[in-house]
Amino acid sequence: MTRAFVALGSNLECPARQIRAAFAALALLPDTTLTRTSSLFRTTPVGYLDQPDFINAVAELDTMLAPVDLLHALLAIEADFGRVRSFRNAPRILDLDLLWYQDAMLDGPDLTLPHPRMHERAFVLYPLAELAPDLPIGAHGRAGDLAARCPAEGIGRLPSEDEDNESPE
Repeated sequence: MTRAFVALGSNLECPARQIRAAFAALALLPDTTLTRTSSLFRTTPVGYLDQPDFINAVAELDTMLAPVDLLHALLAIEADFGRVRSFRNAPRILDLDLLWYQDAMLDGPDLTLPHPRMHERAFVLYPLAELAPDLPIGAHGRAGDLAARCPAEGIGRLPSEDEDNESPE
């Protein structure tokens, strides 16, 4: 089994419920075990700002799937949830990004590992550091150290009792 981390994001159609349903879908992947999930974090949009806040999280997997096969499985889950790719940074029902895959260094047209921008993104670093603060992020440092240096503006842990009472978008 190989350790991998997946980022999850949603800002449409009850985003916290979408993330929890995506955790369940990840648990059903073949030859894969969902080992842990982070808290849910409410985050402000990046890039295209005229949209609702996001709910973000990270999942840790143990998998026997190869990196590209895992990517294709994640894309299939997005499609099952109704993901539409209208423009970059658009609102979305579900976004799944393969962040890190143990011992993999890839730079291909469809997949780069570790994810090339995860060290810059609070919406990835905060939930990732919650699960794996000592995880090395390439030459950038460890997840916990990077999260500690990343501004917390626009991000906050969603209290578990509030996950079902999120405001509608």
